[in-house]
Amino acid sequence: METPTRTIEQRQNVVILFAGDSGDGIQLTGSQFTDTNALFGNDVSTFPNFPAEIRAPQGTLAGVSGYQLHFGSVEVFTAGDQADVLVVMNAAALKANLGKLKKSGIIIANSDGFDARNLRLCGYPEGADPLNDGSLAHYTVHAMDVTKMTRAALEDTSLGMKEKDRCKNMFVLGFVNWMYSRDLANSERFLQQKFAKKPEVLEANRKVLLAGYNYGETSETFTTRFEVKPAPMPKGRYRAISGNQGIALGLVAAAEKAGLDLFYGSYPITPASDILHELAKHKQFGVRTFQAEDEIAAICSAIGASYGGALGVTASSGPGIALKTEALGLAMMLEIPLVVVNVQRGGPSTGLPTKTEQADLWQAIHGRNGEAPIPVIAASTPVDCFEMAFEAAKLAIEHMTPVILLSDGYIANGSEPWRFPQASDLSSIHPPFAPKHADGEIFLPYQRDDRGVRPWAMPGVPGLQHRIGGLEKEDGTGNVSYDPVNHEKMVRLRSDKVARIADTFRPMRLASGPAEGDLLIVGWGSTYGAIHTAAMALQQEGYAVSHVHLRHMFPFNRGLGPLMKKYRHILVPELNSGQLRQLLRAEYLVDAKGCNKVQGMPFMAEEVRAAALQLLNA
Repeated sequence: METPTRTIEQRQNVVILFAGDSGDGIQLTGSQFTDTNALFGNDVSTFPNFPAEIRAPQGTLAGVSGYQLHFGSVEVFTAGDQADVLVVMNAAALKANLGKLKKSGIIIANSDGFDARNLRLCGYPEGADPLNDGSLAHYTVHAMDVTKMTRAALEDTSLGMKEKDRCKNMFVLGFVNWMYSRDLANSERFLQQKFAKKPEVLEANRKVLLAGYNYGETSETFTTRFEVKPAPMPKGRYRAISGNQGIALGLVAAAEKAGLDLFYGSYPITPASDILHELAKHKQFGVRTFQAEDEIAAICSAIGASYGGALGVTASSGPGIALKTEALGLAMMLEIPLVVVNVQRGGPSTGLPTKTEQADLWQAIHGRNGEAPIPVIAASTPVDCFEMAFEAAKLAIEHMTPVILLSDGYIANGSEPWRFPQASDLSSIHPPFAPKHADGEIFLPYQRDDRGVRPWAMPGVPGLQHRIGGLEKEDGTGNVSYDPVNHEKMVRLRSDKVARIADTFRPMRLASGPAEGDLLIVGWGSTYGAIHTAAMALQQEGYAVSHVHLRHMFPFNRGLGPLMKKYRHILVPELNSGQLRQLLRAEYLVDAKGCNKVQGMPFMAEEVRAAALQLLNA
């Protein structure tokens, strides 16, 4: 049979949303296609969207897992507002995600997932059949029996039916690679590594991957393929990196630069657990990982490691950070290096464990008893997670203080291309170690340098014996003191030290837009991509709109106040009810307005643009 004649259409960028049951391998399909495009040279941005249940009832809306990928020959900043292509493995996936597909978009559907049972489980009315009843007339629909063709490709294997059906995500991956003119080499390498010890499973997945590709190649249904050329990116070695991987690698790099071992004490919690998984792979760099019995033990072990001369790190999400709070106050009182990562998720309490939110900002800044100021910084993209983890460690070590690094579920699980940095590109880190003291020489563990920083005394070093603990310390000696005047002095000394950290921040810089104008959009954290996209669109429309994205949440960059005075309006988009907005109002007395979303989902760029236009036209 002759190969059908096809046209190849060029696209600048494409958004694909893969969706199916949580057991359909959707996340694997999406991540593999992401890696293929990243290696090809496209800019990519992703949004994995998990159900909270480990295995929700199959065929139900609650069990739908999604993976959205935006890749292009141009720079991309978000996973996309709406999809060009929706790949669905069953009726529930279609029903849950149809609203995210552009009108006239493409639907690729596994017809086996649209039988009467699947339609009933996700709430379609009796007799409804979206693939055949005309309700999808505004879209281009390609229905294919992925399950049947997967089984046919494996009819000669000894695998059971369940094992065969687990391979159907490879059929989809093979077909999508064909559809967007990608070869299978990267996916085949992945399968070889994943199933090296299971040759029969390896061969089955390879067969189905090839079957999906060949289906596109030989089917007369598909008259068009698409091509997205590489993006013009700076030269260098690249890999796709998630936010959690970025944090882990940034911490490893910082420990190496400081000449310290890295100790990571943690307790598993979504969506922070992958930091532990990644750090456990790097023992050759002096990394020690410890899975504690609870959150309190995790942070206390990290404090102990820092006392012993390592870079102590712990991570969690909001509920776990609440449990770590007392020990966090202890680390602040000891004035000891510690990095605490909060990968935020929907709350309160256990809330929405697999969804994203930015509602722990107040918790990070104010969530301790007494006067206990701790620097708080925030990452904005997966690549920025590497840089901010490195900075968190540098601040903690050089200023002898705990530092809180805020991430969230969106950037923790999302990924983008990361160019490997050179070691020479990373700034040096200088631990303020206390020198040996001769016999009879008095050591003052809380004697401060001109930055207000006390020395880091290593246990076992001659002459450095000193008291340690959570009771108030006498200035200089560190001895326990209940003197009222001394207490107030120590409170101010600790506070001044943290405030002076702002002296080390680089000057405030706009992400885009004019140096003064009608509107300044102030963002932080994972809202970066949506705000940046919206701001650039408004600038192209002729509006005097600028965007600044904050990395330092406490203390603020000293240039922020003067910058905000140069604009008529201030807009603060946040995935919370307005926490940064209220901090800005209190600190700078500006009439900042909020654009707030608390749905467990990231902003779309159009939502930010609409809020900006409403304020500009008010």
